[in-house]
Amino acid sequence: MLWCCFLIDTLANVHPSRSGDTTVFEGEPVATSALPRLAGGQRSDWLAVADALLAAGQRYATPGHGRIVFPGAEGGYGAAVDGLEGFARLFLLAGFRIAGARGEGVDELIAFFAEGVRTGVDPDAADRWVRMDEHAQAKVEAASLALALDLTREWIWETLDPRTRERVIAYLAPVVGDETYPRTNWVWFRIVVETFLRSVGGPWSAADIAADLARHDSFVRADGWLSDGEERAFDHYVGWALHVYPVLWPRMTGAADLVGQRTAGDVARLDRFLQDAVRLIGADGSPLLQGRSLIYRFAAAAPFWAGIIAGVPSTGAGRLRHAAGAVVDHFVTRGAPDADGILTLGWHGEWPALAQSYSGPGSPYWAVKGLMGIVLPADHPVWSAADEPLPIVEADDLRAIAAAGWLVSGTRSDGIVRVVNHGTDKARPGAHTADSPLYARIGYSTATAPLLDDLAWTDPLEQAVTLVDATGRATHRTALTPLGAEIVDGVGIASSTSDVHTVDVAPTTHRHGAGLDGTVHHLARVTVRSLVRGPWEVRLTSIDDLAAGVDLERLRLRVGGWPLAGADPQHRTDTGSAEVRLDGRVSGIRSLHPEAISSVVIRRNASPLGETAAVPVLTWDAEVGVPFAALVTLTGDETSDLGPAALEIEGDEPVAVVTWPDGRSTRTPLTDSGASRWAHRHSRARTGVPHAIAKEQHA
Repeated sequence: MLWCCFLIDTLANVHPSRSGDTTVFEGEPVATSALPRLAGGQRSDWLAVADALLAAGQRYATPGHGRIVFPGAEGGYGAAVDGLEGFARLFLLAGFRIAGARGEGVDELIAFFAEGVRTGVDPDAADRWVRMDEHAQAKVEAASLALALDLTREWIWETLDPRTRERVIAYLAPVVGDETYPRTNWVWFRIVVETFLRSVGGPWSAADIAADLARHDSFVRADGWLSDGEERAFDHYVGWALHVYPVLWPRMTGAADLVGQRTAGDVARLDRFLQDAVRLIGADGSPLLQGRSLIYRFAAAAPFWAGIIAGVPSTGAGRLRHAAGAVVDHFVTRGAPDADGILTLGWHGEWPALAQSYSGPGSPYWAVKGLMGIVLPADHPVWSAADEPLPIVEADDLRAIAAAGWLVSGTRSDGIVRVVNHGTDKARPGAHTADSPLYARIGYSTATAPLLDDLAWTDPLEQAVTLVDATGRATHRTALTPLGAEIVDGVGIASSTSDVHTVDVAPTTHRHGAGLDGTVHHLARVTVRSLVRGPWEVRLTSIDDLAAGVDLERLRLRVGGWPLAGADPQHRTDTGSAEVRLDGRVSGIRSLHPEAISSVVIRRNASPLGETAAVPVLTWDAEVGVPFAALVTLTGDETSDLGPAALEIEGDEPVAVVTWPDGRSTRTPLTDSGASRWAHRHSRARTGVPHAIAKEQHA
């Protein structure tokens, strides 16, 4: 299939005039409230959203259109990189739009971006593109430039004068043989650029492409999941990068003989991944608030369009289209784009703390990947496919994602999807750092966000199990050791163990999503197990042994529940329990064994979901070998039974007997490593630590 098969659509005209250092286009931005809803909508609705983003973005172009400088504070890489990023990412959306229209009715859009290309590669232009030898971020944006040029080949590339084409080739050529690309989703940036270069007679390297494809294949994990690099990095990059590019790349001009026989395997993995991905969206269309680059917002819709383009067999096109639309709608109805039609740094509204240190005002426009479906013509079967709702709307769901070490629990009554995490921390095994709140928390959901103020990077609180010393310093669990995730007789069970440690964080100006480095001090080996059913988790924690010299009497065990954030969360505590209520949602934590001190911790300006965040917390005096147990609850159904629960642990090969708040009783074997010690309560700490741990402590 080539891009040139797409049919005609139209784009409302915008008329440029010049003002100062930017090109200002006449006309008011389209109000977010006026944009159509896309879940269940028509192709024309998708075009309206795309056109509104394009028109608003063009207002911030430089005089030669080589850069688009969106309003906002300069990004961590400087204004010139910001301008390239803004142009390249909006050009990708224009590429989808022009190709889907077969170049008809979009003359001014074509002219605008053609001029931007000519200016971008003109070495004498004040608004030229930042070169790859000037900043590595240009390697990222080069992939969007190459994809857009390939999509619009007939209407832009082939109309450029020979000198400009030579300059484009020269601009892209440094990717060939460049071994400095990070071994992550970046491998696709080089593959895409070299494929385009090859198609236009430029330099390229078969060895580069083969090496990058092999690197991509090394990211493959179970059940269609991929890790973004060698770290345990399971996040939205799995979908919007590692599954999208293998679908777009084979459709580039001249790519067929490079692709060979690999497409079937790539599509099979995508097909399996999407069976999980459609179940990670809340009933309100919210994607999971987990992982870095969340400012890309509805880029999370991209893998659903990739599945449609690839023709995956297991999930219907109507469901995939609806899923993509629900994700976009979630943001469009909540302030993104803003009143000026701009995607700001944030989640719903602007909240710059959500961004990584490399993000600039043009960064959020990777969101355009979520509108990728407009490249499909009006007669494509997806536009006439019967609409199918999100799975969470139809039924409760409980599943294990083994690759990521996740238990996924979605409840139809409140539309919330929760993930209990015992396998993802964005770290290599054995690498001890501070926990990333974006990756290493025990729980993530579509209704809550991890706390992301400065304290969140050094003091894990919400959805964390920590040891707290007499000075108030809390431990971290990265890198954790996953012990498995599975469903047993209707109950999800997952567990992990960690050499928990405090970290004296080293000063840094670069925060790319991973946990922060520093001087590590090991305290203990701690094992955490989660039993999950519906909105409830029974969280079992065991301090297995202590590092040498650690005073047990100076330690407390702290378990934090789900954070709720908004204008005025209500909260209360009782003996051994704490609860937060906000807008119909309830976050609760209750001690099951032994007795605990309960509290609610308030953090302000720490969450993209609201000004005030509240976290229910339990604290115990630390003991070794005791199974500390808590019931952790997140529900949006205030009428659901939030009553007491009970837990017993039976046998030498222990079984957890849980009586849940709704009265149902379940029996779940605790069969992972170390569990049997729970059958015999003891409090004597071991005096030694593993050799590798002791060595690191004294390094």
